Amino acid sequence: MKENDIRVEVDVRSEKLGYKIREARMDKAPYMIIVGENEKNNMSVSVRQRDAELDKQDMGEMSLEQVVNLVKRDEIE
Repeated sequence: MKENDIRVEVDVRSEKLGYKIREARMDKAPYMIIVGENEKNNMSVSVRQRDAELDKQDMGEMSLEQVVNLVKRDEIE
């Protein structure tokens, strides 16, 4: 992500995932990228979008390349 000039912050605290997601929303992070065991095994990430409606925040699993394209497209608009 940094190679593509996308600012990132990594939260490696031992807090529960739901707590970290709530904090990221309160910090107004536009996208949250979640990497768990499934994503690690699939070489992908799960993406959540802050500004979407509650039932549409989870954007599903995608590759890092797709996330970079998503963020860069969002910057242009």
